[in-house]
Amino acid sequence: MGSHRLAAIALLLGSPAFAQSPTYGVGRTPSPDEIRAMDISISPTGEELPQGRGTAKEGATLFQMKGCAGCHGKAGTGSIAPELQSNKGQDVPVWERGRGKSGWMILPLTAPFATIVWDYINRGMPLGKEGTLTPDEVYALTAYLLFVNKVIPEDQVLDKESLPKVKMPMGDDYGRLPDWKHGTRRLQGYPF
Repeated sequence: MGSHRLAAIALLLGSPAFAQSPTYGVGRTPSPDEIRAMDISISPTGEELPQGRGTAKEGATLFQMKGCAGCHGKAGTGSIAPELQSNKGQDVPVWERGRGKSGWMILPLTAPFATIVWDYINRGMPLGKEGTLTPDEVYALTAYLLFVNKVIPEDQVLDKESLPKVKMPMGDDYGRLPDWKHGTRRLQGYPF
């Protein structure tokens, strides 16, 4: 009986070593091209933006064609998904103007950089078909959302050079992370 117990303990303690064994042949190291294809982050400077272009007029057509209106409403309001257009006037502070009826923030108003709007559409829309929009379509939809929120004029062309230069309503009124270096004490009131 004791030897069975000892064997069971040895088996339990030794099994993690087998799980770490490279002999299973599961998985592989991704190639540099595969890593590059998955690296789709866009910074505020827009250095990583692809070539392409789009206008608000093109974006308005795409908004209907791609089914955006089905979730966000005909003009970006009044449906099941978060609102994309504010119904409040320009005289209202952006933090009040930038919150929809649902309580969600209206991304084209509250993003500190226009590249964030482009990046979100590129990564996450349309729901269930993420990553299927071309760069031209993403530029056009971004232009449309910025236009309906009175951030850019209707005829402005957005591309790799002009998008990062768009002055967002948020301006510099967003929370920046404090500089942190290893060994720095946590911020007062930080929960962990």
